[in-house]
Amino acid sequence: MKYTVIIEQGRESGYVAYAPALKGCVSQGETREEALRNIKEAMEVYLEALLEDGLPVPVEVGKDSVELEVTAK
Repeated sequence: MKYTVIIEQGRESGYVAYAPALKGCVSQGETREEALRNIKEAMEVYLEALLEDGLPVPVEVGKDSVELEVTAK
């Protein structure tokens, strides 16, 4: 399965990563690469727990992107 992952710079340091389709699945790292590795691991554990509990695995749907061009006045 493929899921969108968002990686943002942390407020104080490092990076925070989350998967919007997997509610509450968040991780972090000192670098973007570390945050990406950590969120992948968190996602695997998250999905394994759902399967073990007999719960449905979320499917990412309705993913759209919007490109904007803004000019300053």
